Amino acid sequence: MLSAGLPQGAVPRLERPGPLRDRVYEALLELITTRALQPGQHLVESELAGHLGVSRQPVREALQRLNTEGWVDLRPAQGAFVHEPTEEEADQLLTVRTLLEAEAARLAAANASSAGIAALEALCEEGERAVAAEDVDAAVACNARFHGKVMELAGNAVLAELAAQVDRRVRWYYTPVARQRGRQSWIEHRRLIAAVTERDEQAATRLMREHTEHTRRSYHARGES
Repeated sequence: MLSAGLPQGAVPRLERPGPLRDRVYEALLELITTRALQPGQHLVESELAGHLGVSRQPVREALQRLNTEGWVDLRPAQGAFVHEPTEEEADQLLTVRTLLEAEAARLAAANASSAGIAALEALCEEGERAVAAEDVDAAVACNARFHGKVMELAGNAVLAELAAQVDRRVRWYYTPVARQRGRQSWIEHRRLIAAVTERDEQAATRLMREHTEHTRRSYHARGES
């Protein structure tokens, strides 16, 4: 087990062959975004290499890339640490997310097929089951798929590309408030599906903006009694 308490079995050994440094990068990024590796956690190369079943070199290369992208902080004479996002960083990212997803919801209301709407309903049912089972990880993953589906139904490749750039960071920020948002988040998803089904672009835009703003406010209010 890693010194900072990564759960046993949380890190899969990587299969070869393949671009190993890329596989290590993806594995570490997934552990960071799901918060299996917590903000501020010390990342020891030898421990990570042992859990991933690789040498230290691809781990070092992955950490350097993660540092460049803002996921990891490399501190002289101290080592690597998972980045701790500031309130301002989170606010800026979640504000951009609101802009992108509100437009995606409008376009989805204009363009979604009956099959696409059915896919949204299926994802909503899956998310509701995860919340009822108090499975936060499943709820977070399903939430990401739901929003990804809305983006897909929008049918705008440039918008989707921009959203993909912030998707993992959004998931990172959403994880700590997923339990707090709980069932209410999926009630809001249901309302959005209704607006898309009715082809009401104005309502879909408003509902998605309100929905993402609720998440942004919940993130800033996390931990308050």
